[in-house]
Amino acid sequence: MRLGRSWVSFFCGIVGLAAIVAYPFPKALKGVAQAAVPAAPTILVYGDSLSAAYGLSREQGWPWLLQQRLSQQGSPIRVENRSLSGETTHGGLQRFERVLTQTRPRWVVLQLGANDGLRGLSLQQAEQNLREMIRLSRSAGAQVVLVGITMPPNFGAAFTARFDQVYRRLQQQEKIPLVPLLIDGFAEDLSFFQADQIHPNAQAQPIMLENVWKVLGPLLPLRS
Repeated sequence: MRLGRSWVSFFCGIVGLAAIVAYPFPKALKGVAQAAVPAAPTILVYGDSLSAAYGLSREQGWPWLLQQRLSQQGSPIRVENRSLSGETTHGGLQRFERVLTQTRPRWVVLQLGANDGLRGLSLQQAEQNLREMIRLSRSAGAQVVLVGITMPPNFGAAFTARFDQVYRRLQQQEKIPLVPLLIDGFAEDLSFFQADQIHPNAQAQPIMLENVWKVLGPLLPLRS
């Protein structure tokens, strides 16, 4: 049987359409659907043992409590905690670009420097390392919240003043929000510390969260 030219064209068109539907089109749609789902905005917490819940379960640490607060408020923001116990500003800087690439944060809570001070490392170098991490964060499109800490009294008033000034100077020169003191509200109360008298215990973690939240919270797109 001979088919007219119009029927042949129609038949070929149907065959071609069937081939498209059978294979490439669903894959293309799947790719579009995946691309249309935006990644959850991320807060990167980048610190040392004070943010790594040293001596506690992960669920007791203030970064985990931060995630709980955000979730309870219906926020899609995800908290990525890449803190390491014992970390210095030098070590933090060495892995920072890789972590930024992996997490792609919108906000960076930068809490480093305590171990530099405790180990007697150069405060000038620590400041340079923190400054570089601030600038790398900005280059990656992230807003930085710097978190300050202080030295124990036995380090002497002069050294403590020099150490504290590192964070104040960075705040002023880089024009970034600063949490003045992570352990504000219990710094001199040993009942809020573990047996080593250095690391905050579980009951201190909600206070630490509040200290961070006072500065970080207003920067987040949360429902009123």
